[in-house]
Amino acid sequence: FGRYPTEEPDSNLYILWGHNPDQSDFPLKFFMKRNLKKGAKLVVIDPKRIPMADQANIYLRIRPGTDGALALALMNVIIAEDLYDHDFVDRHTAGFDKLVPHVKPYTPEWAEELTWIAADDIRELARLFANTKGASIFQGTCTQDQTANGTQNSRAFAVLQTITGNINVPGGWVTSPPPRFGHPGYSVEGDPLGSDQYPLFVDLWGRKAPYGVVTMVPESIPEKLKAFMVIGGNPLISMPDSNAFKSAFEKLDLLVVHDLFMTETARAAHYVLPACSHLEKWGIAYTYNVCHCLPYLMLRKKCIEPLHASWSEWRFLTELANRLGLNDRFPWKTEEEFVSFMIAPSGLSFDYLLNAKPEGDFYAEKNYTNPDGFFRTPSKKIEIYSDALEQVGFDPLPSYLEPERGPVRGDKTFLEKYPLILSIGNRNLYFTHSQHHQVEALQKLFPEPLAEIGPETAEKYGIEDGDPVLVETNRGQVKMKTRVDKRVAEGIVLAPHGWGGDANANLLTDVACREPIMGYPDQKSLQCRIRKA
Repeated sequence: FGRYPTEEPDSNLYILWGHNPDQSDFPLKFFMKRNLKKGAKLVVIDPKRIPMADQANIYLRIRPGTDGALALALMNVIIAEDLYDHDFVDRHTAGFDKLVPHVKPYTPEWAEELTWIAADDIRELARLFANTKGASIFQGTCTQDQTANGTQNSRAFAVLQTITGNINVPGGWVTSPPPRFGHPGYSVEGDPLGSDQYPLFVDLWGRKAPYGVVTMVPESIPEKLKAFMVIGGNPLISMPDSNAFKSAFEKLDLLVVHDLFMTETARAAHYVLPACSHLEKWGIAYTYNVCHCLPYLMLRKKCIEPLHASWSEWRFLTELANRLGLNDRFPWKTEEEFVSFMIAPSGLSFDYLLNAKPEGDFYAEKNYTNPDGFFRTPSKKIEIYSDALEQVGFDPLPSYLEPERGPVRGDKTFLEKYPLILSIGNRNLYFTHSQHHQVEALQKLFPEPLAEIGPETAEKYGIEDGDPVLVETNRGQVKMKTRVDKRVAEGIVLAPHGWGGDANANLLTDVACREPIMGYPDQKSLQCRIRKA
């Protein structure tokens, strides 16, 4: 294995597109602060003026759910003004010739009407991005997926990086192979839930995933799903449309929860089984390669034996398999043996990570090259035109779809009843989803959830900072205190997720309102109303 560079190359341009490092990405914030002092440029695209926007060269206040429209307009300018990287496009892409006429209608003026961003600002960003080598779009992990245009948003960002030649260059997007693990579940018979309605979610180019589409769970109970096992999760809080999940779970023949805590989902279960913590079991820690391309993993070491009656997931599932006569599917006699099996394909052994490298090690080398035929697609190139999408009936080129219930597609009567745009899930420094809310020290730092609105919106509805308010959608309502903040765009309500009781933001979301290609829920561009409680 090659060594990882001790000094990371600096990005010359950071585009924070729905991404807030102050709340969710400390490593990025550290490198950005250092590199901005060296002359790197910064662009922030967000309906809220996040703290980093105060240091930005460009801040664009965008309407939630319209990111795809902005991306298409940027492509329009880059191609129309001949700013794209001809050599990279010619050598490493397929379908660029079809992209050229496709983006012609998507002018900055067209995007201005949809996004709330001035056409001249769109042109300025397009020119800055195209003329900067070593530029990166830092996409919010859920910000773009959880909209009506989620899949095409991600494709559009990838195309922007591609046509500007910012792939596998220092400071740009850099590919890295994901860690190879042993997968005991990949040989299970049958297709996962949702494979018929969302085929690309489970099968792309013959690469099959064992995971089902979670938004289809409520509608599949009890006809398809009669029993459900929740391991270390809290779907009655964390999944979209808590009302739908709660109603569906009540129809299950069996609901089992394996957890350290008596969560909202555990309280609804037939059986609650005590789980041990990560300090009482063996495991693997690694980066997901979603944001920072760090080909690194380490052994998560068992420190003590599980306390009291608590078990690890491995012991619970293995004992259950033995009682079901599935011993042949679970041949590992110890947890260490199982973790050894999981690690082996990575090239780093259990013994090596335990003794030689207890701090972890890199399983691959970051490589700033693009040899011909490098990319893992059928054409061995970056496929701007996607045959896979076309085969299942979707636009093979990046396209734009308005929010289903937003101000353009939404029914007039519905919009009159729910005139404000609702975005669920803005990150919080102190909590991770529904976790850590019971920690007293954190409760003191951030004791309650806050619905954020702009001052003009607050004045229109007779609300002052700190007032308790009711936020309501077609699915339910929540009660929170208000934070009136001039940094928030007017006409928008930002509601945090992960809180329980009558402050659970997923009481507002709708499991049936989802992205058409992958089935992701739209949680960033819904419609709501707000009033003083």
